Amino acid sequence: HVQLVESGGGSVQVGGSLRLSCDASGYTRNTHCMGWFRQAPGKEREGVAGTRRVGSKTYYADSVKGRFTISQDNAKNTVYLQMNSLKPEDTAMYFCAASSRPWACDVWSTYNYWGQGTQVTVS
Repeated sequence: HVQLVESGGGSVQVGGSLRLSCDASGYTRNTHCMGWFRQAPGKEREGVAGTRRVGSKTYYADSVKGRFTISQDNAKNTVYLQMNSLKPEDTAMYFCAASSRPWACDVWSTYNYWGQGTQVTVS
C-alpha cells in the first residue's frame, strides 16, 4: 500500500505562485506514475499533471500547460507541483495521486492511490 500526504496549499492572488508537495510512503517502489489532480466545487475531479517515477517524462492538462510544472525527488519520495500565473479557475482541492498500474501516466484513470487533498484558492 502507498500513503500520500499533500502540503503547500493556501490562498494566493491572481497571477501568484504556489508549490505543492506530496510525501509518499509505504510500498512506493511499486508505483509507476505520480500525479496531481484537482476538484472544484460542483465539478468532477480532473487530472492536472503526471510523471513517470523512473525517467523524466511529464504530462499536463491543456488548461495548465506552460504554467504548472511537476517534478520529483525520488531520494525523498516527494513529488512537487509548481503553480505559476495562477487564475481564479485554478481554485480547487488538489490531490496527489500514484499509480501501481503499468499504464501511461497521462491516462488519468490509471491512478489508484490518493492523498487527502490540499486546498488552493486564487482570488
